[in-house]
Amino acid sequence: MADGFRTLLVGMGRAGLGLHLPVLRRLRAGADTARLFAAAPVLAADPHRSHPAAADLRPVTLADAARLLDPADCVVHLCTPPTGRVAVLDGLGRLGFRRILVEKPLAADGRGLDELLAVRDRHGLDLVVVAQWLGSRLTDRLRTVLATGAYGPLRTVHVVQRKPRFSRTLAADGHPTAFDIELPHSLGLCLALAGPGEVTGAGGTDMVVDGRVLPRLGTAWLTVEHRSGVWTRIRSDMTSPVRERRVTLELAGGTLIGHYPGSEADAYAQLITIDRDGETTELLHDDSLTAFVRRAYRYFAAGGGGPHPDLAVNTEVVRLLDRAKAVAQPAAAPARAAAR
Repeated sequence: MADGFRTLLVGMGRAGLGLHLPVLRRLRAGADTARLFAAAPVLAADPHRSHPAAADLRPVTLADAARLLDPADCVVHLCTPPTGRVAVLDGLGRLGFRRILVEKPLAADGRGLDELLAVRDRHGLDLVVVAQWLGSRLTDRLRTVLATGAYGPLRTVHVVQRKPRFSRTLAADGHPTAFDIELPHSLGLCLALAGPGEVTGAGGTDMVVDGRVLPRLGTAWLTVEHRSGVWTRIRSDMTSPVRERRVTLELAGGTLIGHYPGSEADAYAQLITIDRDGETTELLHDDSLTAFVRRAYRYFAAGGGGPHPDLAVNTEVVRLLDRAKAVAQPAAAPARAAAR
């Protein structure tokens, strides 16, 4: 990796084209990160979508990519939907690719997760799940406050995630339920803050657009009882007219309210602290995806080898969401139930 990593982007949908590619362009141009990347175009492969070539982007097939670069000196960004991902990952492993960033969630269900981990073991893959909330500045601040014990023990965590997602859902982008869209971020956060736990309840509703019912893609909620004694409740609404990503931590001696950036259009988070002395607000620059990808490339540059430190949390996220979907299945209904 003396001359930097080559990059292969697999999947040019919303995640690949709208999120990963802009981040890669920023990092490749950055004074402190350009050395992580080889001076060559990003290769992009997607059998379902075409994208015009650019000075820094070259559309290819996977087979072409394996011929045009050395897989041993490449980082793959796997941005395909969680359904059908195992076959793509197996194909990458057979071609010799080993360092792979995988978009969340790692898999769509427990069975898919077991198959994916078997592929990882078969080919000796070093997988890093793109779960940027785990490395955001806001999350780091929350961890720091909890570690100090300044407000006593954590009692409850409440997360609200909502946004309008009608057009992308109608386009059938490969996310089978509302549990697979925003909850992988928030559930991973809650496990990181409060420790392991079990799902104690879950539910959701369908999305209805112009009389068309999209099963289980409207809202989703779940509750978790952590072994630490903390309770978590997460609500997600894909039919909301507004965007919000909010986490509230209730502690014995105060309340922390964190607002994550609502989209890639802004890179600032806010932390509100409420205690007996009043209320304070802290503004944090929090371009978490860029920071996450930067750390991932540095991890690979340092030797990687796996398993990545966050892999266990992201694996548990899939298993708990699989359980939540099973619990919520009988309760799904076509009526809109906004997450508030």
